[in-house]
Amino acid sequence: MCGIVALVAPRDPLPAGALAKATASLRHRGPDAMQCWESADHRVGLGHCRLSIIDLTTGGQPIANEDGSMRIVANGEFYDYERE
Repeated sequence: MCGIVALVAPRDPLPAGALAKATASLRHRGPDAMQCWESADHRVGLGHCRLSIIDLTTGGQPIANEDGSMRIVANGEFYDYERE
């Protein structure tokens, strides 16, 4: 099962390295990949440790929408993803 982390700092930017450290602490939950994203103002951070079972090559997270204005992390599968 993947590991996810979200950090929010409403007043001050996130401490340097806090997101990477929190994400790395979940490495045992998803040893196949580890990725982080921080907002431009460094007040929101998302991290993901990936366990690859399905979609081994293109399942990286956090996931962005088309213009990069929104990000999500998800733990689990997107059901009915094969239907077009």
